[in-house]
Amino acid sequence: MILMLVLYISVGLLMCGLSLPLIWRKIPPNNLYGFRVHQTLENEEVWYAANEFSAKRLLGLGIATVLSAVTLFFLTTRIDLYAMSLATVVLVGLGVCLRQSFRYLRTLGADW
Repeated sequence: MILMLVLYISVGLLMCGLSLPLIWRKIPPNNLYGFRVHQTLENEEVWYAANEFSAKRLLGLGIATVLSAVTLFFLTTRIDLYAMSLATVVLVGLGVCLRQSFRYLRTLGADW
């Protein structure tokens, strides 16, 4: 179970680390890294605004993943329940982040 703890903490920290340069607007439009959809790649202003918004959500999810991993580690002894609970946190969290990002993209006048 310690291996799962390390894995999920690493996933959470990776999400945090990937989000920071986007929040700080250090990553220009590109085809490899960021919230890459047609609307963000067409307009640099939309790129930075949409990526900052989505990266803040990703940062929150990364922190929630780390906190959940540590908390659940002490609350459960079943590895299957631990793994499924954390997988749910990550997958549902990513879905929520994605949905919120597309909604925000609409407020920028970028139809999809």
